[in-house]
Amino acid sequence: MIKGTTKNLGVIGWPITHSLSPVLQNAAIGRLGFDYAYIALPVAPLDLKAAVQGLRALHFAGWNVTIPHKETIMSLLDEIDENAKRIGAVNTVVNRDGCLYGYNTDAEGFLDALRIRHYKLAGTNSVMLGAGGAARAILWALLKEQSSVSIGVRSPQKAQVLADRFQDYGRIRIFHWETSEFRAKMRKADLLVNTTPLGMRPHDEVMPPVDWSVLNPSAIVYDIIYIPAETRLLREAHEHGHQTINGERMLAAQGAAAFRLWMGAAPDLPYMEEQLRAALSESY
Repeated sequence: MIKGTTKNLGVIGWPITHSLSPVLQNAAIGRLGFDYAYIALPVAPLDLKAAVQGLRALHFAGWNVTIPHKETIMSLLDEIDENAKRIGAVNTVVNRDGCLYGYNTDAEGFLDALRIRHYKLAGTNSVMLGAGGAARAILWALLKEQSSVSIGVRSPQKAQVLADRFQDYGRIRIFHWETSEFRAKMRKADLLVNTTPLGMRPHDEVMPPVDWSVLNPSAIVYDIIYIPAETRLLREAHEHGHQTINGERMLAAQGAAAFRLWMGAAPDLPYMEEQLRAALSESY
């Protein structure tokens, strides 16, 4: 029940009606009986500065940030966490006595799906498909955990910008994803991660170019897409005997990390994941 004492949380983006964050966060809030409410807040790009000022003035306890504001909001905050600085994007804001702190929980969410499977990245060879906005947090996560990373892309020149950003933190190689050099990296891959939108609904039958005959048979295949739950990439990976991971746990875990930042308490992550799956099956 919303009362006069209820503290406010939310998610800002444009558009925002598709967001599943209200499902995740209100499930976590209700499970622990906290006096908070979490809502979706449509904020157009030109209104971002006014929105941040308004959220501060309204004493919002915090909020999530999604497309297209994850980079542009950084200059409007008082402090930025080191991980968010490295990634160059903020997805979570915490209001501490009027001071706004920016964080990025995407890397933590990505790693959580591997940790629950007891998968250790140190010393492994990872192959990442794509070098867009979603790739930055994942590349940072892989490098922090001491995995060597090869990036397969359509445009190696554009991907070089991403590699340059992180070159001081680990070994990164960039390849066009249809070259023999990239195929050689696939043979040695312990982990294959798709960060592209290829295969996302409504384009369910699209997938990045993966030659299953050259991919290391023991490689784990991780697709950060969660709609559909099983992309064509994951379906084919499963058919070829690979262990697979979709983006559901990453989404729930990054939300749980944001919850901890706001509340100082751990949410019931399995329950959040359960509610997420229920919402996905209902909507998609």
